[in-house]
Amino acid sequence: MKKGLVMGLVFATAILFGFSATAIGSDIDLAKKSTLEQITKRGELRVGFEAGYLPFEMADKKGRFIGFDIDMAKEMAKAMGVKFVPVNTAWDGIIPALITKKFDIIISGMTVTQERNLKINFADPYIIVGQTILLNPKHKGKVKSYKDLNNKKYTLTSKLGTTGEQAIKRMIPRARYKSFETESEAALEVLNGKADATIYDLPFCATFMAQQGKGKLIFLDEPFTFEPLAWAIRKGDPDFMNWLNNFLRQVKNDGRYQKIYSRWITSTDWIKEIE
Repeated sequence: MKKGLVMGLVFATAILFGFSATAIGSDIDLAKKSTLEQITKRGELRVGFEAGYLPFEMADKKGRFIGFDIDMAKEMAKAMGVKFVPVNTAWDGIIPALITKKFDIIISGMTVTQERNLKINFADPYIIVGQTILLNPKHKGKVKSYKDLNNKKYTLTSKLGTTGEQAIKRMIPRARYKSFETESEAALEVLNGKADATIYDLPFCATFMAQQGKGKLIFLDEPFTFEPLAWAIRKGDPDFMNWLNNFLRQVKNDGRYQKIYSRWITSTDWIKEIE
């Protein structure tokens, strides 16, 4: 009996170590395939974004890319010890471009949605925003929230393929809707009296109001949706995800995040860099 028990234990231990060795080998193989390995070997962090989402990513008067996301991406590249490489990409093709490895990561004010999450993975949110309203002044006192716009007599605008568009279709379905290629075009439609309101993220609406809307638009600045923005990467890369979440935790607690936030979100001094 004792001999049989000993042999059984030896056999069980061998199986356990066999599985452990296989698991370790799989982990090593997975790590070697991580985007992190490709970034460090290449010496470049290729970042996908669409310039034009103020104040997150835009071009200054000299054509250089600037903004909240750009500064965060540069800090990320610095932490990796590699060069930051911007890859300006049209919004409607940005997820397919990530999947086909045109760049390593999307840092472009992208809202986490369940639909997008089916195709890509998101790191922890780095900022929370929501949809707000820039309103034609002729509706002052009549329209106090998005609910008041839910009528076919109103024409609303937003950017094609964004959560602003989704919010209109989901929460203000009775209104007429016009989509535009850029959020600025959508806002200008209201400014020029051709639409009643535009629906878009708080940071953009606040910026547009400061630039062009004073005395010409009404800003209903209380967000009516909850929208976490996060960095997006390809699926199946736990090492890269772990690095990103640790990086975010670090910059949020060592002062770097607050410095970037203050420059681009709290202040509007940067507007002179693009006008």
